[in-house]
Amino acid sequence: MAKWGMVIDLDKCTGCQACTTACAMENNRLPGENWQDVLFYHEGTYPNVNMQWFPRPCMHCEHPSCVDVCPTRATYKDPDGGYVLIDWNKCIGCKACMVACPYGVRFYTDERAVVQPDLRSVFPGKSGRQWDPPYKGPHDDPTHGVGIQPHGVVSKCTFCHHKTSTAPKGVADLDEDNPATKEHTPACVRVCPPKARYFGDLDNPQSKVNKLIADKRGVRLLDHTGNKPQVYYLSGGAGAAVPSSRANEVKA
Repeated sequence: MAKWGMVIDLDKCTGCQACTTACAMENNRLPGENWQDVLFYHEGTYPNVNMQWFPRPCMHCEHPSCVDVCPTRATYKDPDGGYVLIDWNKCIGCKACMVACPYGVRFYTDERAVVQPDLRSVFPGKSGRQWDPPYKGPHDDPTHGVGIQPHGVVSKCTFCHHKTSTAPKGVADLDEDNPATKEHTPACVRVCPPKARYFGDLDNPQSKVNKLIADKRGVRLLDHTGNKPQVYYLSGGAGAAVPSSRANEVKA
């Protein structure tokens, strides 16, 4: 079975946030609940200062600290695909996983709207859901944290589980340009204008993601934590570099 992972080329990323928008539309996210956030930071000393862009999805770690602290086992590591997912039927909204995650990529929106206006009052939810947007997203699959979440639960990037989990068996990469895998490719990867994102099987030595990691010395964010992210960053040129310290040094 595959172990899906993502490679992001920071030298290609332009900070356009097409990935942020596509993810929000694909997964029915509330405004400001950015599963695919693109942060920025500055490098250099005045007057030689550059702004750099840094996409930050869920890392779907091999050894996720969020799983270790979940008291109800709602957050779990799915061996079929290597995803880290949330079972909304078990989540009690205690937010222990949010504290344990060193990447800041989990969301709890019940207490207050992230941005105004609060669309939950414009499109009120039915049957316990937070809201009902005026467009159709993936069908609700609460055991995998897919769809519109109910009240009182944490949400996060799923690597578009509803798409990638149905990919043809044995494929090395999921690519927008491949007709056989196009519809199974994560939304953020499909829409990236400069093709800065790649998605494939980390257990397949022939996958493009593995070759990029090897050829361009892909690195993982905050690797010293021992979480072993399944998202790798490339920065082989004179452009952006992966921040070496805590993720909260990257300014939103």
